[in-house]
Amino acid sequence: MPQPRVMLVVTGDDFGYCPRRNQGIVDCFQAGGISNVSLLVNACAAKEAADLAKRHNIPIGLHANLSEGIPVCQQASTLTTQRGFFHGKMGFRQALERGQLSMKQVELELRAQVGLFRELTGHLPHHMDGHQHVHVLPGVREVFAQVLSDLRIPFTRVPVEPGQHSCPALPAHLQRFYAQVEKDALDSIPVFTRYGIRWPDVYLGLTTMGRNMSVPNLQRALGHALAAEPSSASTSGGAWGPNQPVVTAELMVHPGYPSGPQEGGCGEGPDDFSRSADRQHELSVLRDPALLALYSRERVQLCAFKDI
Repeated sequence: MPQPRVMLVVTGDDFGYCPRRNQGIVDCFQAGGISNVSLLVNACAAKEAADLAKRHNIPIGLHANLSEGIPVCQQASTLTTQRGFFHGKMGFRQALERGQLSMKQVELELRAQVGLFRELTGHLPHHMDGHQHVHVLPGVREVFAQVLSDLRIPFTRVPVEPGQHSCPALPAHLQRFYAQVEKDALDSIPVFTRYGIRWPDVYLGLTTMGRNMSVPNLQRALGHALAAEPSSASTSGGAWGPNQPVVTAELMVHPGYPSGPQEGGCGEGPDDFSRSADRQHELSVLRDPALLALYSRERVQLCAFKDI
């Protein structure tokens, strides 16, 4: 087998969200479309997801959730509304900006989610990222890095996507949100570096979500990884081949079958994205023989975080 140019972790996010999401992710893994999953431990089908990962030997990490559904920890009063649910993707950010969130409660919730992950899977996560990118937000990133360092969880995600600003298919509101995610992620790099946390050289996935996912769009995104230089700052040396360093990359994806009307979620029911056909569209693209042939042709080897 020729030496790979890129070691690519294709992570299926939101594992555990509902039984249909779980089945789609397993089908995608078995077809060679993903190589790694990220578990929402407070989602309604988390135990089933953890059991499926064990049964099918799917590498699994933690999708830390501070924004959707019901917290795991009892001491999370500032993180929730009066109804006991997290504030939501934008609501969490607004409460953070207003100084209304207790970072101690953020820490307790993150540790509780790691604890529940360990109960469900029998081991600590090898990687841990943030649902809706909450882990790179100001204040949160310091707590997040401390928890990873304390528990010796080696890898995270830094969502800075090359070429993101030249992707015209994204609507204006998503472009604004992703630009803010990128700024927060860039500001997280010195924090994660200080705590010895690692991440792949290249991140992909913001511009290829849902209907924006296609083989040509993935080929465009992968082009950035193929052109990248391995970074000692991100992966502490990266994966080394016999002659040259290999670029490491993560592609964030959300495959699955659409959730039923009242089926799934983290306590409040499934969101619009989960009820739409977008998840199944991603599943179809990720299993497309043309994409798998592209990986082979460009010497892109799918792997898990433990392999990089």
